[in-house]
Amino acid sequence: MNILLVEPFLGGSHRAFIDGFSQHSRHRVFSVTMKGSHWKWRMSGGSVTLAEKTHAIPDKIDLVMASSMTNLPAFIALTNPRFAHVPIVLYMHENQLTQPVPGNEERDITYCYINYLSVLAADYVFFNSEFHRQSFLDALPGFLAQFPDYQQSESIARIANKSGLLYPGLDLKVFEPAVEMRKKRPENPRPVIVWNQRWSFDKDPDKFFRVVDKLDDAECSFDLILAGDHLHDQSTRFEEAWKRYGSRILHYGYVENSEAYGKLLQKGDIVVSTAFHEFFCTAIMEAIYNGCHPVLPRDLTYPEIIPKALHDPLLHGPVFYDDETDLFRKMKKLLDGTLKRLPLATLQAVNRHFDWSEIINEYDSLLEHIKKENPHRPEEG
Repeated sequence: MNILLVEPFLGGSHRAFIDGFSQHSRHRVFSVTMKGSHWKWRMSGGSVTLAEKTHAIPDKIDLVMASSMTNLPAFIALTNPRFAHVPIVLYMHENQLTQPVPGNEERDITYCYINYLSVLAADYVFFNSEFHRQSFLDALPGFLAQFPDYQQSESIARIANKSGLLYPGLDLKVFEPAVEMRKKRPENPRPVIVWNQRWSFDKDPDKFFRVVDKLDDAECSFDLILAGDHLHDQSTRFEEAWKRYGSRILHYGYVENSEAYGKLLQKGDIVVSTAFHEFFCTAIMEAIYNGCHPVLPRDLTYPEIIPKALHDPLLHGPVFYDDETDLFRKMKKLLDGTLKRLPLATLQAVNRHFDWSEIINEYDSLLEHIKKENPHRPEEG
């Protein structure tokens, strides 16, 4: 079957999703995309350009799958009647109802309403985690209640009924050379703590560095790897850390090349998340696959994608912490050797099933079923 992917924001996890699905699917995959910048303009006006780009694809399309940055009602209207009898799937990488905004900004409900209209217009909606799906549905009543009348609260049940879970695929096989390097390398003279998430406020780097500074004050021995995307915004705490830890920082900044990124991650021992927002956690998953013991908040999406047997392992250090004090205590024990880190084989088993080569059959079979059950199929005769 022929699948059209629609992506107005081709960057980060959105690009990885397009590339991974296109490369691994057994179906013919076409795409219309736009550069990953100016996200507000992409959500507001991107569908005009995306609709124009579909004219360059003469092939018959059997299914359309658009990302959550798409103004789906606008795209459907501007391409009408071409996709009138084609099932429309919306993949929710994120949503603007529950995406945190900085403390000095107000949430712009324009983009929330684009998300709301898009999930209404789609035939099927898939979220990248159950946490994401449930938090979005939980936010809808309060969002609709702010309007003066015709709030359409009954639409929430319709949205829930057509919503499902579909974890994103990961390109883990690209890290195999780095994993082999890890198997052969000697133990680090000092444990290496990894930060590889975005350097933005919702990942709470301030909490991370408060704990790191307390560990240093307690004379714990460690080095740091500070990677992750910092092109859009970043906390001043990273600059402060550079001044304080200098020679103990093994890397500082974003790594574009996946081979170099894998080589960097395999040098790590512990990866920490202090995020107060996370719909999925690709960066953490990549670090785990490369052998970094995770230390994560006991909420958000983490408990559903970390196997229950590892939530509080009997013979190794814990994966989850409850608060900042608990994070400090558990990190201290991991650094001084009181608690053992999980072995590489166990860590790789956490997310190997998310690799595109493993998960693509679920995608392809699901989309084939959707095409077969197409609610828009024209009547015969």
